[in-house]
Amino acid sequence: MSTPASLMPLVEKYFEEDLMSAVHVLETLPEDDAVTVIKGLPPHLTSQALAHMQVNLVASLLEDVSPELFAHILDHLDPQKGAAIFLDLPNEKRESFLAILPERLKNRIREYLTYPEDSAGRIMTTDFLAFYSETRVKDVIRKIRVLARRKAPASYAYVVDEENHLVGVMNMRDLMLASGEAKLVEITRKDIFSVNSFMDREQVAEELSKRRFFAAPVIDNENHLLGVVKAEQLIGDVQEEATEDIQKMFGAGGDERAFSTVGFSLKKRLPWLHLNLLSAFLAASVVALFEGIIAQITVLAVFLPVVAGQGGNAGAQSLAVVMRGLVMREIPSNRALALILKEAWIGAVNGLIIGLVTAGVAWVWVGNPFFGMVIGLAMIVNLVVAGLAGAAIPLSMKGLGLDPAQCSNIILTTITDVMGFFAFLGFAVLFRNLLI
Repeated sequence: MSTPASLMPLVEKYFEEDLMSAVHVLETLPEDDAVTVIKGLPPHLTSQALAHMQVNLVASLLEDVSPELFAHILDHLDPQKGAAIFLDLPNEKRESFLAILPERLKNRIREYLTYPEDSAGRIMTTDFLAFYSETRVKDVIRKIRVLARRKAPASYAYVVDEENHLVGVMNMRDLMLASGEAKLVEITRKDIFSVNSFMDREQVAEELSKRRFFAAPVIDNENHLLGVVKAEQLIGDVQEEATEDIQKMFGAGGDERAFSTVGFSLKKRLPWLHLNLLSAFLAASVVALFEGIIAQITVLAVFLPVVAGQGGNAGAQSLAVVMRGLVMREIPSNRALALILKEAWIGAVNGLIIGLVTAGVAWVWVGNPFFGMVIGLAMIVNLVVAGLAGAAIPLSMKGLGLDPAQCSNIILTTITDVMGFFAFLGFAVLFRNLLI
């Protein structure tokens, strides 16, 4: 197939109208012609086609494109697919492409390549066979023949849905005996063993040995297919070493250590101490706004740390749960708002219970039921805000491409202190006549 510039509009139209057939044509083309097509298509069309192709084939085609085009294509691909393609590139290509990638894409790739030490995700390979469940049997057979000529990975062939959820495994005998027009989902074996990407490698080895499997699919907490872990990898740790190389390229692991130099430690810590100081002055300025009411009712100052402390603790609980969820990849982007609202609801219930207890203590302490009402209301407001902030801050930082662990706690403390002081002293002003 020749693809001069005059034919590219026709090729583009073909890709827009019948994507799966176009994907098959792209897979069967000689590599030079396939690269020419990729270079001539808009990045969004290229990404749609590449999303339906095997990772090793995509990586071999993208070796010959410019770093700028690679970055454009990667930006339109699913992050998991993009990270897998990047990992499959030769070392020298990774380095040249890495130099041109924006920081946002680097962070996205880093997230999908970083797993805890000794976990399944750390030793899995992204070079595996997977087909969409709605693909016709005859198209799968045709695709397998093409991939065989391109040295496709020798492994099980898995079946996924359009959102890359693992559906099952494909048996070659079932495939050969099925009608060519049948959908793959009709012959898929759905009772399949899989391992979570955070499962310890010793447990993975034990499970594979017990079942006498030479490989198993690796999934995340949402059942997305991430890769395959092979028995031979558990012995050689080849993939672990490759992943460590990638992390070094990205600068991962360069944080402060126990015996880092004094200068390096100061460089890491001082900026955040300044930010913390700024937040402390911000909270103090809120208190200064209410100097008049504090001068009239001095006992208010006694309860300020109580309101701020409870807000900080409640927020820290939400923050810890969400941070763990981000690390374990338990939070899909489409459920972030639901998680924030859930934490706000928990904050409201906790605030009501803790507020009633605090109100009772304050009533007995001060001898005024309205003082208890004021601090109880402030506690409800602050714990709702704490729940919202504890969930929203790390999720927002992640969405902006920042490290949620870096300064979430400082921002959270600022918000809970400011809102706690403002709510408590604001209610005191509102009910001043009942407190004096």
